[in-house]
Amino acid sequence: MATSIITPDDLEQFKWELLDLIKQQLDKKVDKPVPANEKRVWIKSHQVQRMLGISPGTLQNLRINGTIPYTKVGGVLFYNKEDIEKILENNMRNREESGLCP
Repeated sequence: MATSIITPDDLEQFKWELLDLIKQQLDKKVDKPVPANEKRVWIKSHQVQRMLGISPGTLQNLRINGTIPYTKVGGVLFYNKEDIEKILENNMRNREESGLCP
C-alpha cells in the first residue's frame, strides 16, 4: 500500500473545500421556502389545557411521562399544535367503547 504524506497546505485546501461544500448545502436548505402546510403552529400551555380539557397538573404529568412533547424558551412552554391533535386522534375510542352509543 502506498503511503501519502499530508502537508499543512493539503489540510488547508481540504478545509476550504469542506467549508465550501457545507456552505452550499446550507444555502440550499435556507433558500428553500417552507410550504404553508409544513409550517408549525406553536401553542402555549393554557391553550393545550383548553384543547384537552385538563388541569395544569395533568398537563405537567403528561410532559413528565413523555406523552406530550414540548419545547421551552425562556420560562415559557410551547407545544406543536399538530402533535396535540395527533395525540387526540391516536387516543380516540369508537362510540361503543366509550359508552356514548345508546
